[in-house]
Formats: sequence, C-alpha cells, structure tokens
Amino acid sequence: MLAEYAARDELGRLASDLSATFNDERLEVLRAGEEIESEVSEIEDPIERIEDEKAISLRGLEEALNATSAAAEQVYTRLRESWFERLLGPEREPVPASSHVAYLRRLSPLESIYTKERAVPICMDTLARLGFDLQSEPNIKLDLDDRPQKSPRACVIPSDPPQIVHLITRAQGGLHDYQAFLHEAGHALHYAGCDPTLPYTFRNISRDHALTEIYSYIVEAISRQPGWHARYFGLSDEQAAANAEATVFMEALLFRRYVAKLTFELDFWGRFAQDGGTNEGYAERLTAATGVRYRPDGFLADMDAGFYSADYLSAWVRSAQLRAYLEREVGGEWWASEETGRRLRALFTEGTRPSSEEIAARIGFEPLDTGPLLSELGA
Repeated sequence: MLAEYAARDELGRLASDLSATFNDERLEVLRAGEEIESEVSEIEDPIERIEDEKAISLRGLEEALNATSAAAEQVYTRLRESWFERLLGPEREPVPASSHVAYLRRLSPLESIYTKERAVPICMDTLARLGFDLQSEPNIKLDLDDRPQKSPRACVIPSDPPQIVHLITRAQGGLHDYQAFLHEAGHALHYAGCDPTLPYTFRNISRDHALTEIYSYIVEAISRQPGWHARYFGLSDEQAAANAEATVFMEALLFRRYVAKLTFELDFWGRFAQDGGTNEGYAERLTAATGVRYRPDGFLADMDAGFYSADYLSAWVRSAQLRAYLEREVGGEWWASEETGRRLRALFTEGTRPSSEEIAARIGFEPLDTGPLLSELGA
C-alpha cells in the first residue's frame, strides 16, 4: 500500500482512467443480460423482478436506510473529519478521491500495531474463544499462506457444504487483514456448520445473500470491540477505544456509501428501459454521503449484479440486531464467550433455509428496525 498521498492519488487516477475504457463493453453486457432476464422471468421491470426474487421491497428498504443514514450524519461528519486528518495527514484534500479508501480501511498508519504476521494466530485465538477451532475443523479447508501469485482478497468457496468449504486469506498488513479473516470465517463456519441432511438447495443456495452476510458481519464485528484491541495488541484502554472508534468510522463510511449506491442503482434500473443506462446521480450521491470523491465514469465498475447492495444493507441491519440480542442474552463480552458460539451454531445448522427476515423475528426485531444499527454507528 502506497504511503504517499500524492502517489495513491496518481495511481488511482490511472486505474480509473483505464477502467473507464471498458464502460461501453460493460453496458453491452448489462443490456444483453437484462434482455435475457426479462425474457426468462417474464417480468420486464428489473426492480420488480429482484423484489420478487428476494421477497422484499427495495424501495421500502431504501427509505428506512436513508432515514438511518441521515440520523447518523452528524456523528459521521465528526468522525470523518477526525479520522481523515489522522489517517490521511494534513496534505489531504478536503474531499479526497475514492482511491484512498483502501488505505483508510487498513488503518495503514497503524500498521505497526496490526502486523500481517500476527493476523492468523490472533484471529484463530479470537474464534477459539467462541468455541470454534478452525485448525481442527474437518469441513473447513484452510489456505492461509502468503504466496507471491496468490490474490490478497480473502474469500470462501463452499464447494460442497458442509463437507468441503475453502477459506482463503493472504495477510498484507493492517487491520483489514484481521477484519477480512474474521468476516470470511463467519461465512465458512456458517456453510461448514449446516445440517448435512439438508437438501443441497438449503446447504448452498439462498433467496439472497443477506442471510450468510449476517454471520460474516457478526464475526467481523468483534474487531470493533475496544476490549479486543486491548487484549491482543497491548494497548491502553484509551488507545484501544480510539482504534475501535476508527473501525466504527470505516463501518459508517461503508454503510453510507452502500445506502447511496442502492439509491443510485434503483434510479439507474428505474430508467434503464428509457435511457439504456446512464451515470446520472452516481458521483453526486456517493460523494455527498461519504465525503469521498467518486468519479461519474466509475458507475458501472461499481455495480454488483442482482442488487447485492440490498443484501449487504439488509445484513448490516440484521447483524446489528443480532449483536444487540447477544449483548442482552450473553453479556457485554459476547465476543469472547463460548455461549455466543453455541447460539451461532444453532443458527448455522439451518443452512440457507431461513430468510434474513425470519432471523429478525426469532431474536425479537422487526425487519427494518434500525435502532441497533444506529447505536453501532454512534448515533
């Protein structure tokens, strides 16, 4: 990761310039795919089609989350100004380019604390405190080595859950290594913990991706606990709280970005039949929401298929609800308790059968109750 602000800026500009040259081809693929989806599903409206598939109201979700984002704006603005200054330095622009977000996510100036060498053992011990011994888990195939040609992006490949689930990571240095490991471990434990007698559909296929993202988010959320930072990195309570606040800031930035992204994508597909796909509103919405500058020509590279943005956002809401439930039922140190592990295992065994909304009802929440999420974001 480049340490110099200007160098990151220049590299980001070059990468974005090159990416934009593929936009015509991206649009061709989108248009062809939309034509096929419309014909096969017999639902012409792409938004209606996805709502039918996910069995949710995308506009209802957008409305609830825009209200949540607005309610958190004052706190987010304070965090942004503080952490932009601390992480990007005085040479930063008032509205830095989006090419700096990866540097922010790693808390790169604090890399000497969150070293890549300690990522695997610390994450393994973190999971062990929940009762999950990944080294002895026969269903999870670990690939944690640092090889020159290996992608640094952590991922899970559920080849045949629960018997064969691959967890792949490659530490690069910085807190994001730890968060990525914990996030993917949540996915892996979910797939590897499902009932093997379930039909394949309920072991590996779900209505949407919101369900399994709940479990990746709740395990990753451990990295936002001040006590976790104090326990593993020898920090004072004050420093641990400050570093945990940085993770809350990044969570708030990503949440607000995805809310703006969902709003743009709903508008994009709402007018797609008329204009064939334009970037209207993309840069303005994401820049206003995050305080990070997005380029108008990045709209297609930033678009995931099937409104995955809605899945992430639903999981954000549900994970915060689950955390509130665990704090209530297990206690403030839910993140280091085997009782948390037992409760998660009970959820994992159902595989992908339940919907995200059903999980909300079981733990005592309405699907769009964003109170716990607002609390997590500091509002």
